[in-house]
Amino acid sequence: MSSVHKIISAAFIACVALGFNVKVHAQLTQSSNAIAYPQKPIRLVVPFTPGGSADILGRTIAHELTQAWGQTVVVENVAGAGGSIGADKVAKAQADGYTLLMGHIGTLAVNPSLYPKLPYNPLKDFAPVAWVARVPNILVVNAQLPVKSLQELVALAKSKPGQLSYGSGGNGSAANLATEYFKMQSNISMLHIPYRGTAPAVNDLLGNQIQVLFTGAPAVMGHVKSGQLRALAVSSPKRIPALPDLPTVAELGYKNFEADQWYGVVAPAGTPREIVMKLNQQINLALNSNELKKRLSTEGAVAMPETPEVFGALIAQDIERWRPVITSGRVKAD
Repeated sequence: MSSVHKIISAAFIACVALGFNVKVHAQLTQSSNAIAYPQKPIRLVVPFTPGGSADILGRTIAHELTQAWGQTVVVENVAGAGGSIGADKVAKAQADGYTLLMGHIGTLAVNPSLYPKLPYNPLKDFAPVAWVARVPNILVVNAQLPVKSLQELVALAKSKPGQLSYGSGGNGSAANLATEYFKMQSNISMLHIPYRGTAPAVNDLLGNQIQVLFTGAPAVMGHVKSGQLRALAVSSPKRIPALPDLPTVAELGYKNFEADQWYGVVAPAGTPREIVMKLNQQINLALNSNELKKRLSTEGAVAMPETPEVFGALIAQDIERWRPVITSGRVKAD
């Protein structure tokens, strides 16, 4: 059984336990279509700097909702503390559907183990709305680095322990964890250079200030296709359509390696169920369109139209999954 099917099964069991039967779901669907929402602009907080995968996906969803409803969805970038500042802002916002968060594996699943005094609880302070996309991480290097495969990178790193540097969007970011996970698997040493967001890390990689980056596909796909960056492997269990010739890390000898990122929309806990369902249905409608699927695929992302329950189950599962990685790797927040 695949991980997604396991999540779906777990979510189904949870739904049955809560009494969400087919009749109730139909009633919710009808009422969500009838409510007068939205009646004013919506704010979608992206808890990272502009230019990264979260920002790209957030602006995509904002555009789709604006087009569908005729009410502006304003994207607000609130970066800092691994996304915690922006997430906390939304957690404490009024639960009326007009303040949303573009959630991310870091803000919702990694930060609980990374920050001892996290000001919000991902499972208690948010209402899952929609799982937007699964985004494989791509391991890329500056095109001037004399390596053309993952094996050559590992060999170079072993010949120069600690001399190659890799970037990330910050200590404890998804890129940091993915690279540390790979370092553990391959037994190599590289110097970590944390940045305040993905975009500046990409810029320094292009400028050859750092040599390696293992981050979400949307942030580097254009540079890979232009030849400025060289892609060596992808973190997903299967190859991605956008780069069908790019092998997975698992294919190259690191069995069961998987370190994808994911993104989804959450609202403050207590947001009316009817509003949550209306948002979920509209976002899923967009994600199911061939146009958006193709656009996301081009960026290296995979659309994930699912129920709020499935997304909530994913968050809970990955909080437990990444806790031992953070502990054993002694990953510390900024």
